[in-house]
Amino acid sequence: MQAAIFNFEASKTTVEKGQVTWQSPSNIALVKYWGKKENQIPANPSISFTLDNCHTTTTLRYEKLDAPTSDYQFELLFEGVAKESFKPKIKTFFNRIEQYVPFIRDYKFVIETSNSFPHSSGIASSASGMSALALCIMSLERELNLELTEEEFYQKASFLARLGSGSACRSIKGNLVCWGTHDNIEGTSDLFGVQYPYEVHDVFKNYQDTILLVDKGEKQVSSTVGHNLMHDHPFAERRFQQAHENMEQLIEVFKTGDLHKFIEIVESEALTLHAMMMTSLPYFILMKPNTLQIINKIWELRNNTGSKICFTLDAGANVHVLYPEKEKETVNNFIQKELSIYCQKGQYILDNVGFGAKFL
Repeated sequence: MQAAIFNFEASKTTVEKGQVTWQSPSNIALVKYWGKKENQIPANPSISFTLDNCHTTTTLRYEKLDAPTSDYQFELLFEGVAKESFKPKIKTFFNRIEQYVPFIRDYKFVIETSNSFPHSSGIASSASGMSALALCIMSLERELNLELTEEEFYQKASFLARLGSGSACRSIKGNLVCWGTHDNIEGTSDLFGVQYPYEVHDVFKNYQDTILLVDKGEKQVSSTVGHNLMHDHPFAERRFQQAHENMEQLIEVFKTGDLHKFIEIVESEALTLHAMMMTSLPYFILMKPNTLQIINKIWELRNNTGSKICFTLDAGANVHVLYPEKEKETVNNFIQKELSIYCQKGQYILDNVGFGAKFL
């Protein structure tokens, strides 16, 4: 499949002004994407849980200009306040998507956005933020092209979101989303995320994710820099192969509800992600001492009680604590009593698997 299928088909419909609002969730990868090629193409496939409570709400107001502009016309408000520092990222996004949505030069936009989670909380908002904005732009395209089907709408929204932030393409739908071509998972693509197409055991349908806010500061290394360090990484090819293998194994895991194997894969993926960072040149460590304290406490509980609690990590110090819904009360008590002391100001966020973006 070629990206040209997402080229805009001009229509005779005229839209002078309007507004649209979308709420789009963050997601947490189970098999990690780390390393990318040109044009935001992933070096390996990944799969994620879409979250529910951690989301971005974006309203896009648009008004047609008298003539197309030589530059993009937009204002950006974050939680009601003009945010100039966010504008370069939006401009880069518009540059990347313009060939697929050329009408963005015909309008002046006001982008109003807010997060359900605290800004600078250490939760990546690029996935939720870019997917919400992509959906808003696609809502305008749907007004301009009345023949756009539902499937085309969501597929192109995921495609555009990817050009803003790779993992954002996994935040359009839910509850399990694949991104990156895998030979044995039908419909997967490097260009956009797709809902996992096979049988999923009931245990995974309302999985819980409590996010422990270990470090709320800015990341030492941007994700873009981290991904680029995979180009000459001595272990890159084996890592990409491992991701394919783990995706393959998860097919049976999701079908049978094998939580022992699920835990093994998910924790291994998290630690491998950080191992790649620690063995690149330059090398870096994003885990903090409290990250390791939490991991050891989780292992201790699992060994002592047989709980199916486990952890995963993004490219940062925060810990996502994953567990089945039936253990919710027990694990929440454990987090409050044993793990919250390792969080900044005792802060953590209770979340669970969600089912994708919502039109508001």
